[in-house]
Amino acid sequence: MAKRIVIDPVTRIEGHLRVEVEVKNGMVVDAWTKGTMFRGLEQIIQGKDPRDAVYITERICGVCMASHGWTSAMAVENAHGAVLPTVARLIRNLLVGALWLHDHPLHFYHLSVLDYLDVLAIKDYQGKDQNLLSVKDKIMKLVEMGDTAPLTPRYEPDDYSVRDPEIVATALSHYFQALKIQAKAKKLSAILGGKQPHQSSIIVGGVTGYPNDEQLEQFEQLLEEIVDFIKNIYVPDVVYFATGPLLPLAKSGLGKGPGNYLAYGAFPMNDSGKKKLFPGGFIQSGQTKIQEIDVAKITEDVTSSWYKESPIANPWDSFTEVDLNKNGAYTFVKSPRYNGLSSEVGPMSRMLVAEHKPFLQFIKEYSIRPGAVARHLARAQETILVADAMFKWLEELKGLLEQRKYLTDGKVYIHDSQHWDPPQSGRGAGLNEAPRGALGHWVEIEDHKVKNYQMVVPTTWNVSPRDNKGIPGPIEQALIGMPVDPNNPVNLVRVIRSFDPCLACAVHVISSEGDRMIQI
Repeated sequence: MAKRIVIDPVTRIEGHLRVEVEVKNGMVVDAWTKGTMFRGLEQIIQGKDPRDAVYITERICGVCMASHGWTSAMAVENAHGAVLPTVARLIRNLLVGALWLHDHPLHFYHLSVLDYLDVLAIKDYQGKDQNLLSVKDKIMKLVEMGDTAPLTPRYEPDDYSVRDPEIVATALSHYFQALKIQAKAKKLSAILGGKQPHQSSIIVGGVTGYPNDEQLEQFEQLLEEIVDFIKNIYVPDVVYFATGPLLPLAKSGLGKGPGNYLAYGAFPMNDSGKKKLFPGGFIQSGQTKIQEIDVAKITEDVTSSWYKESPIANPWDSFTEVDLNKNGAYTFVKSPRYNGLSSEVGPMSRMLVAEHKPFLQFIKEYSIRPGAVARHLARAQETILVADAMFKWLEELKGLLEQRKYLTDGKVYIHDSQHWDPPQSGRGAGLNEAPRGALGHWVEIEDHKVKNYQMVVPTTWNVSPRDNKGIPGPIEQALIGMPVDPNNPVNLVRVIRSFDPCLACAVHVISSEGDRMIQI
């Protein structure tokens, strides 16, 4: 007889997610991911000056906000015909790249690693490392006070949990170090963005100002400190867990998903935007060829969503109207599909689409299959790529700003001044990557105002429900077929968190009753 497990809310993620699974004979036989939160970003933008969308969409999230602002600007620029100056491109890359350096270590240490540790094993640490003894003392005092949050409560440790006191103490020490790195990475981004969260530098057509020499020097110093942590602590930790205690999980491919991988591409390396640090493409399950992205093949389906029935359509032709009484619906997340296929987005998709040799060689050497552990490895690999690229972008930016001093007019442009005014009409799409995966903004402009605005964010892809064909979304598919202990379903959250879901980004509707909270 099948047993139903309900996790509501799933903690250590962004936003409100409810997950239900049916377990039979120790295996998940069915799964449903449910976004249960109301919001209203897309409706708020309608009727506004399209240039305001940059700032409104940034309020969707306090983690990947600059990715939304940048992508929104791209969509309006696409509709407007604006051309991004070189300096603006470099500043955007650096500003947003800093937030990737913030996001990936945060995900590993503060959202995921506790799923693989027996935290209280630290009580048995008998070593002499003063830093680890300090961490042990801090945690044991929390135990005495009866309040060890956020380190506990969590599901019970299992056979895959690390119990070695020294390894646990080291991991928790790095957990606390990563909190400081978070702050430094946010400060790094704020140097170019004016403030964080919710930067004020990226605007339609470019950026608002030049950094001075002092700011660039401060930026470089912080970048070096953050990258030192990434290369010498974060990445080695991920590799240790993946090739050590978690290797059986890694080889099993726990939490694989649909096997279709989508990436739009990110961080333009030249002014045309054709060359990117992360290339775009699509890999269909069972095929090795990487297909070029065709925007027309991106659709949204609301069969299982609490929205009024509408034809399956490209986001330009979609709308968002609530229907709480809809039969068969169970979530506020839509079902985006690429060429009709449920598709995973995120770091693993980017590394596979990029055919990143170190990642591919690593998973081949250790016989690691796509799944939860491989996602952590992919994040670590791409964090190094972003970090190394940022030093190059910084040197390019310094050179251009130095050149400005010797020009007759002293100008190195940071904005397409031919496009200060809002476009009268048009359609535009911004296809980009946020740390969590493929991010798209679609805008339709009429009479200088936004007529329609739609966002398809990474978590919309990954947490999507069943579509009109009954095909589950990526996380639902990743959960189905996996082993789980109904009395200690730690494997469920390991897989869910490996996608780093952000429900704050994935749902964009608001109740007609204003601030009233509706309980589902």
